[in-house]
Amino acid sequence: MTNLRLLLGTLAVLGSMSVFGQGARNIVINEVLTRNTQSIQDEYGHHEAWVELANTSFSTYNVRGMYLTTNRQVLDESLTAPQRISLMTVIPNGDDRTNLGARKFLLFHCNSDPALGKLYLSLPVDSTGSVFVALYNGNGVELIDSVTVPVLADNESYARFGNTWKKLSADEVTPGHDNLIQSNSTARKIDQFKENDPYGFAMAIMAMGIVFLCLALLSIFFTIFGIVMRHIDTAKKVANTQPIKPITKTVEMTAEIGRKTSNILQEGLDKKGIDMEVYMAVIGMALRQYEDDVHDVESGIITIKPKDTGWDDEYSQMTHLHDPFLPSDHNAPRIPTTPELR
Repeated sequence: MTNLRLLLGTLAVLGSMSVFGQGARNIVINEVLTRNTQSIQDEYGHHEAWVELANTSFSTYNVRGMYLTTNRQVLDESLTAPQRISLMTVIPNGDDRTNLGARKFLLFHCNSDPALGKLYLSLPVDSTGSVFVALYNGNGVELIDSVTVPVLADNESYARFGNTWKKLSADEVTPGHDNLIQSNSTARKIDQFKENDPYGFAMAIMAMGIVFLCLALLSIFFTIFGIVMRHIDTAKKVANTQPIKPITKTVEMTAEIGRKTSNILQEGLDKKGIDMEVYMAVIGMALRQYEDDVHDVESGIITIKPKDTGWDDEYSQMTHLHDPFLPSDHNAPRIPTTPELR
C-alpha cells in the first residue's frame, strides 16, 4: 500500500511538472534593444537596455521564478542546476504584471538595480557587441528560448517574426505590441487616441454610431424589399383575375378571324368564309325543312313550290292496255276496248 501511494504521488508530481513545462513553453523572447538612447524611458528618467517577453498562448501564465541570462556558460551541460542558476537573473514575484495574460507582452529593464522595482533586473547587457539572451524555466535546467542579438545601432531592436528574427529601425520598434506592426506610427496613433479620449467617450459614440448606421441600412433594405414584394403580389392577383380572360378572348377571336380569312382566300367569297362542312350542313338542313314544309317564308329567300307536270300520270304508265298495231296518232279518237278474258 505504501509503495502504491508513493507511485501515485510521483505520477502526480510528474504530471504537474509536465503541465507546468507546457505552459512555460508558450513564453518566448520577443524583442531586445541593447543601445537605448531615445527609446523606452523608465519612471526614473533612465534609458536602459530592455528585453521583452511574450505569451504566445491563449491562457494566462505567471513568469515569476523563471530566469533570464546573458551568460553563455549556462549552455554547459556539466553544470548542476545551482551552478547554472548562479549565472542567471531570476524574475521576482510580487508584481501582478508578471501574471502574463494571453497574447500579452512584458518588458524588463536591464543593467538596473532590482531595488527600483520588480521589472528592473541586474541582467548585464553589452551595448557594444553581440549579446546572447536565454530564458530558463524555474527549475534552472530547462531552456525555454534563446537568441543571439547582433550588434545594433542606437535605438535599433532585434525582433521575432514567427521563427525568424530581424532588425527594426528606431521608428519600427514595437515595445508592448506585436512585432507584425512594422511601423511605430500605428502605435503612436493609438497612444494619441488614448490621450485624447482617456475615458472612452469618443470610442463609445463611434461604436454606437456604427451600430445605428447598420440598423438604418437594414431598415432601408427591408422597407424596399417589402415594397417590391407587395408589388409582386399585386401583379400576381391582377394577372390571376382580369387580364387573363380578355387576353384569352382576344387570342381566340384573332384565331377565328384568321381561320375564316384563310377559308375565304381558299374557297372564294361566295361562302363568306364558312367551312365546307358547315356549308353542306346548311344545305342539308334547308332540304329537310322543305320536305317537312316548315321552311320559313322570308324576304330574299327563293322557295321552290311544287307543280303538277303529269310526268307521273297513271295513264301514261299503263302501256299494256294500248294496241300496238294502231297508229300512233295522238289526235285520233281513242276507242275504249274491253280487255280479253283468258
